Amino acid sequence: MPARMIAGAQPTTALLAGVPAFAELGARELEGIAAVAIRRRFVPGAVVFREGDASTTCYAIASGRARAVREHADGRRLTLADFGPGDIFGELAMFDDERRSATVAAVDALDVLAVRGSDMRRLMQEHADLAVKLAVTLARRLRATNERLARQSFQTVQSRVAGVLGQLAADAVRDGAGPRDVPVTATQAELAALAGSSRESASRFLAVLERAGVISQGRGRLTVHDPAALEHYVY
Repeated sequence: MPARMIAGAQPTTALLAGVPAFAELGARELEGIAAVAIRRRFVPGAVVFREGDASTTCYAIASGRARAVREHADGRRLTLADFGPGDIFGELAMFDDERRSATVAAVDALDVLAVRGSDMRRLMQEHADLAVKLAVTLARRLRATNERLARQSFQTVQSRVAGVLGQLAADAVRDGAGPRDVPVTATQAELAALAGSSRESASRFLAVLERAGVISQGRGRLTVHDPAALEHYVY
């Protein structure tokens, strides 16, 4: 089973308070969301939902990371976003019952709070502040996605891959890794998808970084020895 209930650990209301969209809600509002939230865990690689599935539930990440991708009929994949602790995904379920527009899977061990869209719509009707904060969160995410796609359209493959690696390393440091020799869990195919390049092109550039001593590669993961050095490849 890819998902199961999580026992114990941090109270649900405390986890919700760490989600930016919920951070300014009062105790009563947080308790209302906590009452309908279900805590679940997904193992690395497990699919939370697939593109085309019914859109019934939204998720807030307690720990771990998830990735949203879209797949073309010819097998190509476009990475839309990475999510970490405090982020919300599948949030369109809070506004309508349309089909999922992307596939989201766990990058590593993923703990989430799952809330049915119908419950969130009821809560938003009861608490207008919640609806406003969620709308702001959606707007910021759309702006960030647009900026990333625009930036990538003007960058070389090397620059895009270095930028993605730098961001993944920064995320790992934020989650508790040291400032050097930072472990990054990602395959070459995943890095290529995040950078919007072919796997072959990404692989060639990763080999350049490895020869320069900036990274070392392993099976399904790599280590960024000097994150600051990646900045020299981003332009």
